[in-house]
Amino acid sequence: MIQLIVFLPLLAALIAGLGNKALGNVPARIITTGGLFISCALSWPIFIGFLTGATSEATVVPVLTWLNSDTFNAMWEFRVDTLTATMLVVITSVSALVHLYSWGYMSDEPDQPRFFAYLSLFTFAMLMLVTANNLLQMFFGWEGVGLASYLLIGFWFRKPSANAAAIKAFVVNRVGDLGFMMGIFATYLVFDTIAIPEILEAAPSMAGSTIGFLGFRFETMTVICLLLFVGAMGKSAQLGLHTWLPDAMEGPTPVSALIHAATMVTAGVFMVCRLSPMFEVSPTAMTVITYVGAATCLFAATVGTVQTDIKRVIAYSTCSQLGYMFFAAGVGAYGAAMFHLFTHAFFKALLFLGAGSVIHAMHHEQDMRYYGALRKEIPITFWAMTAGTLAITGVGVLGVFGFAGFYSKDAILEAAFAAGGAGTAAFYVGIFAALLTSFYSWRLVFLTFFGEARWAGSEHIQHAVHDAHGHGHDEHHDDAHAAHAHDNHAHHGPVTGTAGYKPHESPWVMLLPLVVLSFGAVFAGYIFHHAFVDAEGGAHFWNGSLYFDEHLMHEMHEVPLWVKLAPAGVMLTGLLIAWLAYIKNTDWPAKFTAQFHVLYDFLLHKWYFDELYNAIFVKPAFAIGRFLWKVGDEGIVDRFGPNGMAALVVAGGRVTRKLQSGYLYTYALVMLLGLAAAVTWAITR
Repeated sequence: MIQLIVFLPLLAALIAGLGNKALGNVPARIITTGGLFISCALSWPIFIGFLTGATSEATVVPVLTWLNSDTFNAMWEFRVDTLTATMLVVITSVSALVHLYSWGYMSDEPDQPRFFAYLSLFTFAMLMLVTANNLLQMFFGWEGVGLASYLLIGFWFRKPSANAAAIKAFVVNRVGDLGFMMGIFATYLVFDTIAIPEILEAAPSMAGSTIGFLGFRFETMTVICLLLFVGAMGKSAQLGLHTWLPDAMEGPTPVSALIHAATMVTAGVFMVCRLSPMFEVSPTAMTVITYVGAATCLFAATVGTVQTDIKRVIAYSTCSQLGYMFFAAGVGAYGAAMFHLFTHAFFKALLFLGAGSVIHAMHHEQDMRYYGALRKEIPITFWAMTAGTLAITGVGVLGVFGFAGFYSKDAILEAAFAAGGAGTAAFYVGIFAALLTSFYSWRLVFLTFFGEARWAGSEHIQHAVHDAHGHGHDEHHDDAHAAHAHDNHAHHGPVTGTAGYKPHESPWVMLLPLVVLSFGAVFAGYIFHHAFVDAEGGAHFWNGSLYFDEHLMHEMHEVPLWVKLAPAGVMLTGLLIAWLAYIKNTDWPAKFTAQFHVLYDFLLHKWYFDELYNAIFVKPAFAIGRFLWKVGDEGIVDRFGPNGMAALVVAGGRVTRKLQSGYLYTYALVMLLGLAAAVTWAITR
């Protein structure tokens, strides 16, 4: 069964990709989507088996011997345990729904087989990653999702901004992958194996040992874990290696949902949880993870408050939620981190696909300032995005019922408070970030679905409609307040003037995934919270697939009442501020930005990370490249190499050409001179 789950997406990708236009759009859609739905249908029984206790032990399914050299033995085999089962249902469910959604969203795209092949290839690589039983197989999947994300982000390769975003994602992730590779090398050096079960079993014995690194002695497990965490920072867009994530919005909206909801960006969290017994040996590494996660959570939440591109708001929200997952892992609450990963997959995929439905309705306009009053025009999309917003902001009644985020995010905050130390700082940062999350999430809802219809009679929308029909982009539109990423493909229907423009609801193939994901956003937390984070139930559910601290989970439920009520308080505060600013007193945002323009510019420029990296890395790299090109390549290599040799041959040719006169006496003179020289040399020896 596990072989079918993993290899069906690969087979579908090969058929669609190699068949391409000869296969046709409809067969490519049917094959790839059908393969994902079969994988999804096979994944849920595995997960339910672990959930109900019908399955308890991990199983390992051999595939083949991959590499075998001396002590280095890398088998290709699938590991199926609770952690794997959880990721299987998340990946296959979201991917299957994204495939179906893309039937409608990409209906006018002429190159659909390539798109659906990339989607399925991405899913296969992610499944390889989460089923890995050794670090080399995990790295294979790790790099596979990096390649597929590059192809998907830059799918519209004729669009310069999409190419730039794809390259940026690829390069930034290579930085993180260098750390991940060094961590794998160090792990093999220390443990003499890359098999994950053997490493995790031996990890506690390495406590207190040291290793030489960069000319100094450090704790062995601290070095290994921090190197591995650098890889997680790149893949999961943590502060410092986060800059690729917002730019990835240049890809089609279904790609954003697939990458940012359940797959690539959660790979780092999964890796830390999979190797949690290693990280538990190093308190230093755990502290670093806690602070980095908390800092990312705060950074992304602050930047999200000023974004006007609907997809970028949700992208920064993803970055912030990943910060929650990491500081949960940093305090030892791996079950809570995975619980939030699980619920986040449903409501974040819902929000991204809902945003795609809004963009579809608005002729691919992404600026929320040109939305408004859409709840009556696209009611199903409105209610779906409202469900996602209720989930991400953590709406619920303690002890009664709550949406998905109410259980998972609150569990993280309670665990951080109970852990103390760095966890206490993470708790207060997380509470403040929860307030900002509520604010920017409800701001998105109010700007998009409430207020006046700013699209009615808008010249800007007329440009958007004009651009959507392939008449070119407005070069002057990309102002300081929004970096737009228009989905650059044709939209059906005649071009209309603004007077006749009216938003429209999406087709059923786009709405059906929204309805399904809405159920996950509403009920996933309520149904599964006992299994994931309950002190006794969680230990039974995870059954050794990750490090589960029963004492911390018990303490989490014993925190003071104000700690449990704080998330609800800040959620209501954020909702109230958003309502006052964007419904009741709509002049407040302009007054705030005018009064606090320094802070606003700081957030608008994303804490100036891009400008800083441009000054420190990009410009020097280009300067070095130009120097090596002009001075090294052209000035030295070409000058004294091929060009120099060619010039020497030309000059020599000019000289010898004068000797080749064609007159007999000239050749006789040369022969006589040569003979005289030879005789002279022989006499004088």
